[in-house]
Amino acid sequence: MEFTHINPQGYARMVDVSSKPDSERMAKAQAIVNMKSETLEAIRNGTVKKGDVLAVAQVAGIMGAKQTASLIPMCHPLFISSVDIDFIFDQDNSNIIITSEVKTNGKTGVEMEAITAVTVAALTIYDMCKAVDRWIEVKSIKLLEKSGGKSGFQKRREMDE
Repeated sequence: MEFTHINPQGYARMVDVSSKPDSERMAKAQAIVNMKSETLEAIRNGTVKKGDVLAVAQVAGIMGAKQTASLIPMCHPLFISSVDIDFIFDQDNSNIIITSEVKTNGKTGVEMEAITAVTVAALTIYDMCKAVDRWIEVKSIKLLEKSGGKSGFQKRREMDE
């Protein structure tokens, strides 16, 4: 397997995408935030003292997607067409499941932007709730699916976890 971010001398480089054609691209990612059931209820009921946790996390996730190239050295700056962040309450496991969908029309994919979006949203939930729950856990950050470009549509196959 050849690493495209390494030049022949073994140094890091940004991949040249100038000859690639533009195409519609999409990526979906997920993160899970586990917490005490009381914390989950406080978020659901809007009683966290720092404010509306999910509204702030949603904006933070969008901002995270837009800033990905500033955070990850070899990521290309992209014109992002859309970012959508969703939250699902998993009451049985005391989780919030965060999903993102990021789209662009360009020469390279938006996988890192989708993953960054859910990660920043998860960290925002942690930050806003850490005063009441020190042991919140951010886990299972992963790409769910992607489309566009040379490889077309690809979807994650779940493994026994």
